[in-house]
Amino acid sequence: MAKGIIYIMETVVPGLIKIGKTASNQFENRMYNLERNGYNNVVGLKRRFAIEVDEYDEKETLLHSLFDKSRLQNSELFAVDVDLVIQLLTSFEGKQVYPENVTKAEVFAEATENRQENIGMALIPDGIYIMKENRRRFGTITAKMRVENGKFIVLKGSICAPVTGNWSPAVRRAAIIENNTLMEDVECDSPSTAGWIPLGKANNGWLVWKTTSGEPIDMFRNQIIQDN
Repeated sequence: MAKGIIYIMETVVPGLIKIGKTASNQFENRMYNLERNGYNNVVGLKRRFAIEVDEYDEKETLLHSLFDKSRLQNSELFAVDVDLVIQLLTSFEGKQVYPENVTKAEVFAEATENRQENIGMALIPDGIYIMKENRRRFGTITAKMRVENGKFIVLKGSICAPVTGNWSPAVRRAAIIENNTLMEDVECDSPSTAGWIPLGKANNGWLVWKTTSGEPIDMFRNQIIQDN
């Protein structure tokens, strides 16, 4: 059985991902090439998940056929929820190649949480939301987030704690934080990702971000459930 790597990459186009394969000993070269040169006139590719499996040709063909209706022409680009594909790939038997510092179970849990978040994010009204939390051996974390057109923007001046653990999302790693203070606004794609900026750890963004009157933003999706 031929063994190789199946990988998922996000692109600069929101919602458009690449599902591809490569020989095990060519993975880093393939990622280097795609991240710098793009694919099929699409740039900004970033690796999200990769797993080494047996019969990788057949498994890639299976994935492509499953999402064929969302395929961009005859390419390896698909307009599909990246977290859905990650959930599927983490169920395969094989060795996780990327990311390196977390387990498949943790990747699956994060993808599941992201999909659940996506269902209710459109229900959050545009406006300003706040966070305040006391952290032992750090002090008080205070942050503001502006919701605007489906984006979650953590505002400059928020007080941020150091990262807990070995992993953090790219948006937290790229944030400019000096003396525990966020130096510029950071745009995120979910409340929990936004929560990573000040908290420095995994969180339930629906509970840690609150309205100016102190209600968790979870109230907005709960209201829809009650109305139905």
